Amino acid sequence: MISQTSEYALRSIVFLAEHPNCLKTIPEIAGATKVPASYLSKVMQSLVKAGLLTSQRGLHGGFSLARSVDNLTIYDVVQAVDPIQRITACPLGLPAHELELCALHRQLDDAARLIEESFRQTTLASLLRKPIFAESSNEDKESSPGEEGNNHAQ
Repeated sequence: MISQTSEYALRSIVFLAEHPNCLKTIPEIAGATKVPASYLSKVMQSLVKAGLLTSQRGLHGGFSLARSVDNLTIYDVVQAVDPIQRITACPLGLPAHELELCALHRQLDDAARLIEESFRQTTLASLLRKPIFAESSNEDKESSPGEEGNNHAQ
C-alpha cells in the first residue's frame, strides 16, 4: 500500500512527535524505529527539504518537528518522500481510454483516492493518543521533569 520509504518516514516522524522539544540524532531515531541508519539519513533529509523537520548540526544537533502535530498529517509525510500515485491517464496508452479510465484503472484510482483522503484526515496528534514508542517516551519524561503532557512540537 505504501512504500518502505514512506513507512520509515512515518515511524521517524511519530517518534519525533512523541519527543517534543527534543533534538534526536539519526542513531537515536534509527534505534527506536528499527530503520537502518544509512537509509534513515536520506529519508530525514527529504523531510527537512519538505519543511516537515528542522535539523541542527553539531555536537548537540539532531532533528525535530518543524510543524505542530495538529497541523501535520500522514499525507504530508508520505507526499514528502514517496507521493501517492494517482491514475490520470490510461497506463496502457489505449486510444479508447483517452477520455475516461477503464473499469480496472478507475477502481485502482478510486482506491488511491480513498487512501489519500484517509491520510489527509489523520493528523499526528490523533496518532499520539496512544504512544507507539512508549518506552522511549517514558525515558524522556524522567529526564525532563515538568514537561509531561506537552505533546506539541514547536
